[in-house]
Amino acid sequence: MKVDDMIGRLHPRRKVRGIAATLLPYNADGKIAVEAFQKHLRATHDSGLTNAVNMDTGYVNYLTDVERLQVLIWSREALGRGVTFIAGAYIEGLDGDVVSLYRRQMDQILAYGGTPIIFQTARLLGRDSKEKIAVYGAACRGYQEVLGFELDQAFAANGEIFDDETIRGLLEIPEMKGLKHSSLDRLREMQRLALRDALRPDFSIFTGNDLGINMIEYGSDYLLGLATLVPDKFAERDLLWQTGNPAYYELSDALQHLGNVAFRAPVPAYKHSAAIFLNLRGLIPSSRPHPQAPLRPAWEADILRDCAERLGYSYENAALSECGAPAVMSRNIKQGT
Repeated sequence: MKVDDMIGRLHPRRKVRGIAATLLPYNADGKIAVEAFQKHLRATHDSGLTNAVNMDTGYVNYLTDVERLQVLIWSREALGRGVTFIAGAYIEGLDGDVVSLYRRQMDQILAYGGTPIIFQTARLLGRDSKEKIAVYGAACRGYQEVLGFELDQAFAANGEIFDDETIRGLLEIPEMKGLKHSSLDRLREMQRLALRDALRPDFSIFTGNDLGINMIEYGSDYLLGLATLVPDKFAERDLLWQTGNPAYYELSDALQHLGNVAFRAPVPAYKHSAAIFLNLRGLIPSSRPHPQAPLRPAWEADILRDCAERLGYSYENAALSECGAPAVMSRNIKQGT
């Protein structure tokens, strides 16, 4: 694929479907901050984005079965009836048949009104494409809507980027309506889009590239952990693109700056960056991540303050909270946001 080909893929004024992988916040005592989580779910929905829970950003790989179920319950309570949300079907560490395990997880998600997205399992790593396609086809059979997921191992050891033969097979599964692509490689994602356009144009490719969020310009929708930090700003950016407003570029650049900082190596530590940022904004009671999550350095808040200011936030109290009292940030009135 050449530069001319990539430019030819630009889709000005397209309406973008945005999904935020919602951070699961924690109190200073290490317990889940349920009230803050539910409030953030509602704020994300009110901004115009869809929530995705029990994702990597929500520590799905660290949660117990009971905790994952609680997240579904809290999500439905917060959003009310009839509001769509996405939820991860995650089977690592569970014994039993892979297809049966996936379907059990998806049934649970559907019971709370969610749409399942299938996390990859290490048990399929190294298997041939026909076997993977057969497993996904059997797991999805009979459901109204399921999303797929390919995740680079920079995020999780059970992830993999599928080969083209596997992608072709997934595109033939009628119940699978879309796929999150998290390779952090825009050229590979461009190839996914080209294959989608050729074989099944109504199939959604959701970019998971927090280091290349302008993939929406080329035909991707998005499911991003970065979007949970500023869902309102992402919604604003999407509308600017849809209406052809050149202010899109300045806001997109500021969001990408935040993404470059939060998602730098080691990538899994972005969840601590997210907690620090949301705590700085006064939206969660503590900057603590899940107890097992990797940590950022002590100076992380300083560089995130710069990111926030570039997005139009100013500080009344910029002290970072570890004891439950949120720091307070206010919107910059001159920004009109």
